Amino acid sequence: MAKTLLLEIVTPDRLVLRQEVESVSAPGVAGEFTVLPLHIPFLSSLRVDSLAYRASGRLNYVFVGGGFAEVSGTKVLILAEVAELPEDIDLERARKAKERAAARLEAQRQEAVDYARAKAALQRAVARIKLHENAHLSGSLRPGLHS
Repeated sequence: MAKTLLLEIVTPDRLVLRQEVESVSAPGVAGEFTVLPLHIPFLSSLRVDSLAYRASGRLNYVFVGGGFAEVSGTKVLILAEVAELPEDIDLERARKAKERAAARLEAQRQEAVDYARAKAALQRAVARIKLHENAHLSGSLRPGLHS
């Protein structure tokens, strides 16, 4: 029985990650799912949130901003609109984006603001902050980067 599967995370701009892993947990639109080696093939749309994977016994995280997951018995291909490793997240920028989005949502009560856009921006900022904190707590964030 295979002990690992290949995880590839690709955005329109670049290959974010290509690594042999023991498992992948991804934020599907119908709920989170976990893939182990020799999993049955399927496709899933992804929502904005953290993707987790275990490599060499260690849990790691990647922010995904929507997209699709294609699963086969030996590979998980993530085609994401946006994907960021924890060390690539600018925490201060994410916090400011969260504040701006929250202010836009509050302003929605007084005037016509694009509620869906503001809500999506808030969701992305919160997911980035949560991923950064989880990576820091688990020790998968490289020291000295964006802390």
